Amino acid sequence: MARVQYLLCVLALVAVGFVVAVSAFDDGIEMVVGDGMEDGVLNEESFFDPAKALLQAESRFELFKRKFGKVYSGPEEHGRRFGIFKDNLLRALEHQALDPGAKHGITKFSDLTEEEFEAQYLGMKKPSSHKFGVQGPPLPTDNLPEAFDWRDAGAVTEVKDQGGCGSCWAFSTTGAVEGAHFLSTGKLVSLSEQQLVDCDHVCDPVDPMSCDAGCNGGLMTNAYEYIKEAGGLMKEADYGYTGQDGTCKFNSNKLVAKVKNFTEVPVDEAQMGAYLVNYGPLAVGINAAFMQTYIGGVSCPIICSKRNIDHGVLIVGYGVHGFTPVRLSYKPYWIIKNSWGANWGEHGYYKLCRGYGECGISSMVSSVAAVAVIDS
Repeated sequence: MARVQYLLCVLALVAVGFVVAVSAFDDGIEMVVGDGMEDGVLNEESFFDPAKALLQAESRFELFKRKFGKVYSGPEEHGRRFGIFKDNLLRALEHQALDPGAKHGITKFSDLTEEEFEAQYLGMKKPSSHKFGVQGPPLPTDNLPEAFDWRDAGAVTEVKDQGGCGSCWAFSTTGAVEGAHFLSTGKLVSLSEQQLVDCDHVCDPVDPMSCDAGCNGGLMTNAYEYIKEAGGLMKEADYGYTGQDGTCKFNSNKLVAKVKNFTEVPVDEAQMGAYLVNYGPLAVGINAAFMQTYIGGVSCPIICSKRNIDHGVLIVGYGVHGFTPVRLSYKPYWIIKNSWGANWGEHGYYKLCRGYGECGISSMVSSVAAVAVIDS
């Protein structure tokens, strides 16, 4: 009986979350019309009526093409992309219902199928049970600040754009090393993702299929091993990003940062906060299922698999004032730096509710514990 009552309570809470979503977002599908969170309401209709969502799909598609500079090869391709765009309008409405604390709508990825999006903009491979890094010891969590953001300290470079290359793992890696380098030197240096894309082919010793493979994906832990073996990373200015696989142009005379070691952070979000505050930004894996349509707000999906980890990102901070209708209160959230450019999400950032292991955020976390400085 108690279990039945519990389930009824859960269903009631979900229903209330949906009602909140209607009142907050009944102005319809939204679209990023500026860099970041300058949202424009395209039409007024309830997301509960998919038919209405498609009534002005053609005008929305024209606006979408102008905003993001979309040009297609011919009428056939144009028609195919328009069909995909309409499918993604419905997906955005579905995501809005399942994730009412965030805003979902038209993004620069709205003309891509799920398969295309995964192949081009995700790219994190599945790790084996083998651990390259040392398991980190538990840290005290009693005196952590209520909110924290490494951007305020100047430890985070500008949002970068991986383009249509599955190199998220490389950006997650460099972001963590950039933060650790800042903690060691007081200098913020943008490091080369292209060096990892072109030169890093390290494989997981247990799973030979999990090798770093440029635009075809990789793992942050593999990348740390490569950096140790290669001797370090070059500056982005010396080895610029191209968004495609290329011939390795590594120059050991131009190294600026060297990884000594790294740790696997315990699967606990309080520990993640402690490692973040003490050792700098964290490289993490995440299930990106709700990110293709994300515009802003605190994402806290009702359903998001913790096992399907497919995207590498960087946690740079956390906050406490994100309202999530699903949780019916203000809840903590992670501040996540993505690698899809500043014209996605909140100026290139993603907020995900903290403390629930949402979308697998705590399942694959690593911290660069020490960086030996190489004079540049």
